[in-house]
Amino acid sequence: MRLGIEGKIALVTGGSHGIGLAVAEALADEGCRVAICARDAERLEAAAERLRARGVDALGIAADACVPEDVERVMGHVKHAWGAIHILVNNVGGGGRWGSASVEETAERVWREVYEKNAMAAVRFTRAALPHMRRQRWGRVVTIASVQGREGGGRPWFAMAKSAEIALMKSLALTPELVRDGLTFNTVAPGSIAIPGTGWDAAADGDAVAAKAEELPLGRLGTPEEVAAVVAFVCSAAASFVNGATIAVDGGESRAF
Repeated sequence: MRLGIEGKIALVTGGSHGIGLAVAEALADEGCRVAICARDAERLEAAAERLRARGVDALGIAADACVPEDVERVMGHVKHAWGAIHILVNNVGGGGRWGSASVEETAERVWREVYEKNAMAAVRFTRAALPHMRRQRWGRVVTIASVQGREGGGRPWFAMAKSAEIALMKSLALTPELVRDGLTFNTVAPGSIAIPGTGWDAAADGDAVAAKAEELPLGRLGTPEEVAAVVAFVCSAAASFVNGATIAVDGGESRAF
Protein backbone atom coordinates (compact mmCIF):
# COMPACT_ATOMS: atom_id res chain seq x y z
CA MET A 1 0.00 0.00 0.00
CA ARG A 2 1.34 3.40 -0.96
CA LEU A 3 0.61 5.88 1.78
CA GLY A 4 1.78 9.07 0.11
CA ILE A 5 4.87 9.63 2.27
CA GLU A 6 7.61 8.64 -0.15
CA GLY A 7 10.58 10.92 0.36
CA LYS A 8 9.48 12.08 3.80
CA ILE A 9 12.06 12.17 6.59
CA ALA A 10 11.23 10.17 9.70
CA LEU A 11 12.80 9.79 13.13
CA VAL A 12 11.94 6.78 15.27
CA THR A 13 13.20 6.84 18.84
CA GLY A 14 14.15 3.53 20.40
CA GLY A 15 14.38 2.28 16.84
CA SER A 16 17.01 -0.44 17.15
CA HIS A 17 14.69 -3.35 18.01
CA GLY A 18 11.14 -4.43 18.70
CA ILE A 19 8.27 -2.11 17.82
CA GLY A 20 10.61 0.77 17.02
CA LEU A 21 12.56 -1.19 14.42
CA ALA A 22 9.36 -2.60 12.91
CA VAL A 23 8.00 0.95 12.58
CA ALA A 24 11.24 2.13 10.99
CA GLU A 25 11.08 -0.75 8.51
CA ALA A 26 7.44 -0.02 7.67
CA LEU A 27 8.26 3.63 6.98
CA ALA A 28 11.28 2.62 4.93
CA ASP A 29 9.06 0.36 2.84
CA GLU A 30 6.92 3.43 2.12
CA GLY A 31 9.98 5.23 0.76
CA CYS A 32 10.84 7.39 3.78
CA ARG A 33 14.36 8.27 4.76
CA VAL A 34 14.58 6.99 8.31
CA ALA A 35 16.72 7.98 11.28
CA ILE A 36 16.69 5.84 14.40
CA CYS A 37 18.21 6.49 17.79
CA ALA A 38 18.93 4.26 20.76
CA ARG A 39 21.62 3.79 23.39
CA ASP A 40 23.22 0.57 22.12
CA ALA A 41 25.48 1.69 19.27
CA GLU A 42 26.22 -1.81 17.98
CA ARG A 43 22.58 -2.88 17.79
CA LEU A 44 21.70 0.52 16.37
CA GLU A 45 24.09 0.20 13.44
CA ALA A 46 22.86 -3.32 12.69
CA ALA A 47 19.30 -1.96 12.57
CA ALA A 48 20.35 0.91 10.29
CA GLU A 49 21.92 -1.61 7.91
CA ARG A 50 18.61 -3.50 7.79
CA LEU A 51 16.91 -0.28 6.76
CA ARG A 52 19.49 0.50 4.08
CA ALA A 53 18.98 -3.00 2.68
CA ARG A 54 15.43 -1.87 1.90
CA GLY A 55 16.84 0.69 -0.51
CA VAL A 56 16.47 3.88 1.54
CA ASP A 57 18.82 6.27 3.29
CA ALA A 58 19.08 5.52 7.00
CA LEU A 59 20.88 7.01 9.98
CA GLY A 60 21.63 5.37 13.30
CA ILE A 61 22.38 7.90 16.05
CA ALA A 62 23.49 6.71 19.49
CA ALA A 63 21.72 8.74 22.16
CA ASP A 64 20.02 8.60 25.53
CA ALA A 65 16.48 10.00 25.34
CA CYS A 66 16.68 10.98 29.01
CA VAL A 67 19.52 13.44 28.31
CA PRO A 68 18.27 16.74 26.83
CA GLU A 69 21.58 17.43 25.11
CA ASP A 70 21.40 14.07 23.34
CA VAL A 71 17.91 14.86 22.07
CA GLU A 72 19.09 18.16 20.62
CA ARG A 73 22.08 16.41 19.06
CA VAL A 74 19.86 13.81 17.39
CA MET A 75 17.58 16.45 15.92
CA GLY A 76 20.55 18.47 14.76
CA HIS A 77 22.10 15.43 13.09
CA VAL A 78 18.91 14.65 11.16
CA LYS A 79 18.48 18.28 10.12
CA HIS A 80 22.11 18.56 9.02
CA ALA A 81 21.94 15.31 7.01
CA TRP A 82 18.56 15.77 5.32
CA GLY A 83 17.40 19.32 5.95
CA ALA A 84 14.02 18.54 7.50
CA ILE A 85 11.95 16.22 9.62
CA HIS A 86 8.39 15.29 8.71
CA ILE A 87 7.58 12.32 10.94
CA LEU A 88 8.43 11.69 14.59
CA VAL A 89 7.58 8.39 16.26
CA ASN A 90 8.10 8.56 20.02
CA ASN A 91 8.72 4.91 20.70
CA VAL A 92 11.44 4.93 23.33
CA GLY A 93 10.11 3.87 26.72
CA GLY A 94 9.64 0.90 28.99
CA GLY A 95 9.66 0.16 32.67
CA GLY A 96 6.46 -1.85 32.79
CA ARG A 97 8.20 -4.51 34.88
CA TRP A 98 10.38 -2.24 36.98
CA GLY A 99 9.88 -2.05 40.71
CA SER A 100 7.96 -4.69 42.63
CA ALA A 101 4.34 -5.72 42.89
CA SER A 102 4.12 -3.66 46.07
CA VAL A 103 3.59 0.07 45.66
CA GLU A 104 4.87 0.69 49.18
CA GLU A 105 8.08 -1.22 48.56
CA THR A 106 8.88 0.43 45.22
CA ALA A 107 11.18 3.43 45.58
CA GLU A 108 10.17 6.86 44.36
CA ARG A 109 13.21 6.68 42.09
CA VAL A 110 11.41 4.06 39.96
CA TRP A 111 8.42 6.35 39.45
CA ARG A 112 10.70 9.19 38.34
CA GLU A 113 12.84 7.05 36.05
CA VAL A 114 9.87 5.45 34.28
CA TYR A 115 8.25 8.87 33.81
CA GLU A 116 11.49 10.29 32.41
CA LYS A 117 12.04 7.36 30.05
CA ASN A 118 8.53 7.54 28.64
CA ALA A 119 6.65 10.82 29.04
CA MET A 120 9.56 13.25 29.29
CA ALA A 121 11.42 11.63 26.40
CA ALA A 122 8.30 12.16 24.27
CA VAL A 123 8.08 15.77 25.45
CA ARG A 124 11.71 16.47 24.57
CA PHE A 125 11.65 14.98 21.09
CA THR A 126 8.27 16.48 20.25
CA ARG A 127 9.30 19.98 21.32
CA ALA A 128 12.51 19.68 19.30
CA ALA A 129 10.62 18.54 16.18
CA LEU A 130 7.85 21.15 16.23
CA PRO A 131 9.78 24.12 14.75
CA HIS A 132 10.90 22.03 11.76
CA MET A 133 7.40 20.69 11.11
CA ARG A 134 5.76 24.09 11.43
CA ARG A 135 8.18 25.69 8.97
CA GLN A 136 7.29 23.10 6.33
CA ARG A 137 3.58 23.12 7.33
CA TRP A 138 3.40 19.33 7.47
CA GLY A 139 4.16 16.90 10.24
CA ARG A 140 3.12 13.69 11.97
CA VAL A 141 3.87 12.95 15.62
CA VAL A 142 2.90 9.48 16.81
CA THR A 143 3.62 8.29 20.33
CA ILE A 144 3.69 4.62 21.28
CA ALA A 145 1.92 4.31 24.62
CA SER A 146 0.14 1.21 25.98
CA VAL A 147 -3.36 -0.04 26.62
CA GLN A 148 -2.41 0.25 30.29
CA GLY A 149 -2.04 4.00 29.80
CA ARG A 150 -5.45 4.05 28.15
CA GLU A 151 -7.39 2.22 30.86
CA GLY A 152 -5.05 1.37 33.73
CA GLY A 153 -3.64 -1.93 34.91
CA GLY A 154 -0.10 -3.19 35.42
CA ARG A 155 2.49 -1.32 37.44
CA PRO A 156 1.05 2.11 38.34
CA TRP A 157 4.23 4.07 37.53
CA PHE A 158 4.15 2.66 34.00
CA ALA A 159 0.41 3.29 33.51
CA MET A 160 0.86 6.83 34.82
CA ALA A 161 3.72 7.58 32.41
CA LYS A 162 1.83 6.13 29.46
CA SER A 163 -1.31 8.06 30.38
CA ALA A 164 0.82 11.20 30.37
CA GLU A 165 1.99 10.41 26.84
CA ILE A 166 -1.61 10.05 25.70
CA ALA A 167 -2.52 13.34 27.37
CA LEU A 168 0.43 15.05 25.67
CA MET A 169 -0.70 13.98 22.20
CA LYS A 170 -4.35 14.86 22.87
CA SER A 171 -3.45 18.28 24.24
CA LEU A 172 -1.25 19.13 21.26
CA ALA A 173 -3.93 17.85 18.90
CA LEU A 174 -6.30 20.42 20.39
CA THR A 175 -3.87 23.31 19.81
CA PRO A 176 -5.06 25.24 16.72
CA GLU A 177 -1.78 27.02 15.98
CA LEU A 178 -0.10 23.62 15.62
CA VAL A 179 -2.67 21.52 13.81
CA ARG A 180 -3.64 24.30 11.42
CA ASP A 181 -0.02 24.32 10.34
CA GLY A 182 -0.60 20.81 8.97
CA LEU A 183 0.59 18.80 11.99
CA THR A 184 -1.24 15.91 13.61
CA PHE A 185 -0.66 14.24 16.98
CA ASN A 186 -1.81 10.71 17.73
CA THR A 187 -1.14 7.79 20.05
CA VAL A 188 -0.91 4.09 19.25
CA ALA A 189 -1.53 1.91 22.29
CA PRO A 190 -0.24 -1.67 21.92
CA GLY A 191 -1.45 -4.53 24.05
CA SER A 192 0.62 -7.65 24.73
CA ILE A 193 3.25 -7.82 22.00
CA ALA A 194 5.84 -10.59 21.60
CA ILE A 195 9.25 -8.91 21.41
CA PRO A 196 12.48 -10.93 21.53
CA GLY A 197 14.77 -9.77 24.29
CA THR A 198 12.22 -7.64 26.08
CA GLY A 199 8.61 -7.65 27.19
CA TRP A 200 6.87 -10.89 26.31
CA ASP A 201 9.67 -13.06 24.90
CA ALA A 202 8.49 -16.51 23.85
CA ALA A 203 12.03 -17.81 23.54
CA ALA A 204 13.01 -16.75 27.06
CA ASP A 205 9.77 -17.34 28.91
CA GLY A 206 7.64 -19.63 26.79
CA ASP A 207 5.34 -20.89 29.56
CA ALA A 208 4.40 -17.39 30.70
CA VAL A 209 3.79 -16.27 27.13
CA ALA A 210 1.60 -19.31 26.45
CA ALA A 211 -0.40 -18.64 29.61
CA LYS A 212 -0.85 -14.99 28.64
CA ALA A 213 -1.97 -15.95 25.16
CA GLU A 214 -4.71 -18.12 26.61
CA GLU A 215 -6.14 -15.05 28.35
CA LEU A 216 -6.40 -13.04 25.13
CA PRO A 217 -9.41 -12.99 22.77
CA LEU A 218 -7.34 -14.06 19.75
CA GLY A 219 -5.41 -16.67 21.73
CA ARG A 220 -2.07 -15.13 20.80
CA LEU A 221 0.13 -12.12 21.35
CA GLY A 222 0.62 -9.45 18.75
CA THR A 223 3.75 -8.79 16.71
CA PRO A 224 5.77 -5.59 16.33
CA GLU A 225 4.90 -5.62 12.63
CA GLU A 226 1.18 -5.49 13.42
CA VAL A 227 1.72 -2.38 15.52
CA ALA A 228 3.99 -0.86 12.87
CA ALA A 229 1.35 -1.21 10.14
CA VAL A 230 -1.03 0.99 12.11
CA VAL A 231 1.68 3.52 12.93
CA ALA A 232 2.65 3.81 9.26
CA PHE A 233 -0.94 4.54 8.30
CA VAL A 234 -1.29 7.21 11.00
CA CYS A 235 1.87 8.83 9.61
CA SER A 236 0.49 8.83 6.10
CA ALA A 237 -1.01 11.49 3.89
CA ALA A 238 -4.19 9.41 3.89
CA ALA A 239 -4.56 9.93 7.66
CA SER A 240 -4.75 13.72 7.45
CA PHE A 241 -8.03 13.86 9.44
CA VAL A 242 -6.82 11.49 12.17
CA ASN A 243 -5.77 13.83 14.97
CA GLY A 244 -5.88 13.38 18.73
CA ALA A 245 -6.75 9.70 18.47
CA THR A 246 -5.59 6.89 20.73
CA ILE A 247 -5.66 3.70 18.68
CA ALA A 248 -5.46 0.38 20.50
CA VAL A 249 -3.56 -2.37 18.69
CA ASP A 250 -4.30 -5.18 21.10
CA GLY A 251 -6.37 -7.91 19.46
CA GLY A 252 -9.32 -6.98 21.67
CA GLU A 253 -7.37 -7.32 24.94
CA SER A 254 -8.45 -3.99 26.45
CA ARG A 255 -11.88 -3.46 27.98
CA ALA A 256 -12.39 0.17 26.99
CA PHE A 257 -14.71 1.08 24.14
